[in-house]
Amino acid sequence: MKEPQNAQVVGVKVEARELVKVENLVKYFPVRAGLLQRVVAYVQAVDKVSFTVREGETLGLVGESGCGKTTVGRSMLRLVEPTSGQVTFDGQDVLKLSGASLKQMRRDMQIIFQDPYASLDPRMPIGESVMEGLNIHGIGTSQERFEMMIDTLKKVGLEDYHARRYPHEFSGGQRQRIGIARALALRPKFIVCDEPVSALDVSIQSQVLNILKDLQGEFGLTYLFIAHNLSVVEHISDRVAVMYLGKMVELTGRDELFANPLHPYTKALMSAIPIPDPTIKRERIILKGDVPSPLNPPKGCRFHPRCPVVKDICSQQEPVFKEVSSGHWAACWLYD
Repeated sequence: MKEPQNAQVVGVKVEARELVKVENLVKYFPVRAGLLQRVVAYVQAVDKVSFTVREGETLGLVGESGCGKTTVGRSMLRLVEPTSGQVTFDGQDVLKLSGASLKQMRRDMQIIFQDPYASLDPRMPIGESVMEGLNIHGIGTSQERFEMMIDTLKKVGLEDYHARRYPHEFSGGQRQRIGIARALALRPKFIVCDEPVSALDVSIQSQVLNILKDLQGEFGLTYLFIAHNLSVVEHISDRVAVMYLGKMVELTGRDELFANPLHPYTKALMSAIPIPDPTIKRERIILKGDVPSPLNPPKGCRFHPRCPVVKDICSQQEPVFKEVSSGHWAACWLYD
């Protein structure tokens, strides 16, 4: 997937450079069985996914549970090793790094986990958890690291006395703030936000989202924001990518996607967004059947067994993910 190159033209808004580029990313998980634990099949979690994330933007990544969103984010950071493909960060091929260069890359690429309680050591005060990355990378003196930790906690809405408390002493919203502080402590360039607000109350969600937006403005952060709540994605994202069963099906700007969705799956997702005005009714698109298994995905377009506008070619050939209109990418035979 190749997007338009930036151009310095007077009076024209210049697109930011590509900070992260993902090309044909594949991640298959082996399924083992029998006494000798031989590989009998593969779960095709991510299959040839390509996209870019521009510097300073938030790219929303949405789709049903199990579509491969989290696997994409973790593969980009090499928390799980991709099967194949290429991930380029700031001009470097992430998948070829090792040793000191890989350690340096991890300083610039961080992640906020969906469940912060599971990612925090219950026996470690949260101040030490936030300082852990600073200690590993040997940043500053011990006093400087302590001051950086306190400053980071305050930036996410916590106080210095919270540093002595343990994870079980915090609410869910406070623990997510701690997760944000851990990711922010090293002052990274790029953060994968893996459904950071899905487990929080609506009122707390807005607080956490506002913190993320404020930090992005202050530090020039770039986000890959993984979510299944389209209302949240609309609030925080600059562009939105839609996944279905390990494949990318649509990618465009936020306003364009919500005003003019192209892919039938995206249209079905949009029809499920609740409208806060009871006098307005939206026509729902109800998809038939269940999501196919990634162990044995359908031939051709993976969405065709549930598609309301399926054509004969959909079950035979896989559509190409291409630019249908300026900046609007889709994988559907309707636009061939």
